[in-house]
Amino acid sequence: MSVQDDARRFVAVAQEVGRVFAADVLERDRTGSDPLPQLDLLRESGLTTLLVPSEYGGQGATWSTAVRVMRSLARTDASVAQVLAYHYVNESNAGFAATPEAGERWYRASAANRWIWGDSVNPTDPDLAFEPAPGGWTLRGTKRFSTGASAGDVILVSGTVRGGDDDGRGLTVVVERTRSGVAPLGDWDALGQRQSASGSVRFDDVLISESDVLAWAGDEPFGTLFTPAIQLSFGNLYLGIAEGALAQGVDLVRERRGSWFLSTAEKYRDDPFTQRIVGDLDARIAAAEALADRVGDDFDAVVARGSAVTSEDRGRIAIDIARLKIVTNETALDVANRVFEVTGSSSAKASTGLDLHWRNIRTHSLHDPVDFKRLEVGAYVLNGENQPISLYT
Repeated sequence: MSVQDDARRFVAVAQEVGRVFAADVLERDRTGSDPLPQLDLLRESGLTTLLVPSEYGGQGATWSTAVRVMRSLARTDASVAQVLAYHYVNESNAGFAATPEAGERWYRASAANRWIWGDSVNPTDPDLAFEPAPGGWTLRGTKRFSTGASAGDVILVSGTVRGGDDDGRGLTVVVERTRSGVAPLGDWDALGQRQSASGSVRFDDVLISESDVLAWAGDEPFGTLFTPAIQLSFGNLYLGIAEGALAQGVDLVRERRGSWFLSTAEKYRDDPFTQRIVGDLDARIAAAEALADRVGDDFDAVVARGSAVTSEDRGRIAIDIARLKIVTNETALDVANRVFEVTGSSSAKASTGLDLHWRNIRTHSLHDPVDFKRLEVGAYVLNGENQPISLYT
């Protein structure tokens, strides 16, 4: 089956799942609870094993398919789409960063158990400490913005070894959410993305063994591709929010009776001002979609090179993805805001829920400053420079 066939098949599944999510998305947003039933539906749909190689029990799909799935879900439920996006990125460390043997072990376990992977890796907090202990390490510390950690099955945890022969080395491990000493704090209280399970996690003397290790930190180009994958996911998440906002707005306009009293049109949908705004927003989304699809295909090509990926390959794809992030960030914020200009005052009612799209994009667009993406692209275009590898670049 071709990549295009895969994409159509799995996006169709995502669309059906999205229709189910849409039925109570506003009610769930108001509660802000962890989306446990929704994650169960994702497991049952087969979408959680999308990126696991088929020889290890997964669907063997590509990243271009995965981001289209994220985009589709984000049209109706960007919170759960975010959890799925982070799951894909976290799990993909088994392919990018782990040794082949460890990667196979983690992929097989993930597919067999239908795990959803959360994370606790936020680099803006002080590093979590792995202190040497008999048979491994003891993990201590707290991390904010640990998306999916309170709702998923396992948590990808990154920190620094403090003491012993490996003092100062970065270490990434995988622990069960239910392991003794793992304490999600339930303190996520944001304007949007309220069901993204992105609260803090405290680790109180969590015992870590060698079997929990996914990878040691490194800077080999292929091993760090999960960071561009994160930003690629964000670009598609934002694009899905824009698509969802415009689609709901169009439905509301079509339902509007009459027109503004100074208008020459009989209905709002026929008013030239309404058509102008909708046409502008639709065109911008279409352009962003074309860019997203091209960059997704290009990322597939880079990933397919495996260990042959060079630093130049990584640098180029990171810049392409940064361009996408800039475009979709601005597009989604503008669409989710300006759509109210054509839907009218009644669309501002809480029961309508049109504000959900704006609250979601406004919240997640603050993840890392988009101005630094502009600088990243500008430095590359002007001077051929790439930014240092990090969890943001």
